[in-house]
Amino acid sequence: MDFNLTEEQQMVRDMCRKFADNELAPAAEHYDRTHEFPWDHVKKLGEMGMLGVVYPEEYNGSGMDYLSYAIAVEELSRGCATSGVIVSAHNSLCLSPIYYFGNEEQKKKYLSKLCTGEWLGCFGITEPDAGSDAAGTKTTAEFKNGKWVLNGTKNFITNGGVANVAVVIAVTEKGIGHKGLSMFIVESDTPGYSVGKTEDKLGICASSTTELIFDNCEVPEENLLGKKGDGFKIAMHTLDGGRVGIAAQALGIAQAAMDASVTYAKERKQFNQSLSNMQAIQWMIADMATEIEAARMLTYRAAFYIGRGERRHHSKDAAMAKLYASEASHRATHTAIQIFGGYGYIKEYPVERYYRDSRITEIYEGTSEIQRLVIASNVINSY
Repeated sequence: MDFNLTEEQQMVRDMCRKFADNELAPAAEHYDRTHEFPWDHVKKLGEMGMLGVVYPEEYNGSGMDYLSYAIAVEELSRGCATSGVIVSAHNSLCLSPIYYFGNEEQKKKYLSKLCTGEWLGCFGITEPDAGSDAAGTKTTAEFKNGKWVLNGTKNFITNGGVANVAVVIAVTEKGIGHKGLSMFIVESDTPGYSVGKTEDKLGICASSTTELIFDNCEVPEENLLGKKGDGFKIAMHTLDGGRVGIAAQALGIAQAAMDASVTYAKERKQFNQSLSNMQAIQWMIADMATEIEAARMLTYRAAFYIGRGERRHHSKDAAMAKLYASEASHRATHTAIQIFGGYGYIKEYPVERYYRDSRITEIYEGTSEIQRLVIASNVINSY
């Protein structure tokens, strides 16, 4: 097994790390405080090719591999977790289902604008009564007069308030559970489509997290994604990739927390010595470093398998990466505040933001409890 990055992967890492250090990190506190959507950064990310990382050049994508995508999200999240999740949700949750399940006409129409950042995308699966339980979806799509008419509400939608395109799951046949779900591509200027409440969150504050409301929203017949009844299958495939993106986001936040902790520990003096000379602090940093490397290996492995199209690995490895990286990030950011002491609890230093930003990685794209169910099911069924 070769653990070395390719020349292209190293190039992506260097480019995103430079952008994170020079532009994202210096502005992260401002966006966290103001909750403004970082349009200037998003535009530049589009120019860098980060809004269509793994998609073919024929659709204006960058044509890179999936590991390059995970590396990009990790490095961007190290500078600003909000920017990391914008890139992750756009690539993994909107472009991915269109690319893998869309027909050629849909790919040319939507991917060509989404890959460049001319348009942003989102994924509408979560509802007030249907989070991890996609089969509990209440939004309906009824075929009338040659169009699909959507009615219902989605919530907690990342990029929801700024998206030009939403990939939305809805019930097309009642009474048969997940087999009655279908997926649709819905443009935001469609009559009956509106953005509802914008959430005021604990972390990733500049990310646009909103409700999407569909009130007799008429979607063209050709905007059905895949076949009728394929919605649940498309959603599960999409979430595997999305979980790797969130694992990478968590990894970037954890790395930022450790970087800040080591720098602070070497500069801060107590009892006539640097904190970095104290064994208690050294052990904290050792644990952080070990868990971050373990999370990186799980995340990169999952990305590698997805890139090779090895479906038998997707769900389990993606769930393992997301579970471990998100919980490792929580522990790393907790430890960072402990190392900073009282200074870690005030907004003058970034570690309190890292702590707040990391918390969501254990919840969205499936909670840690859901990841454990996915892992256990795969392991038990393999015997």
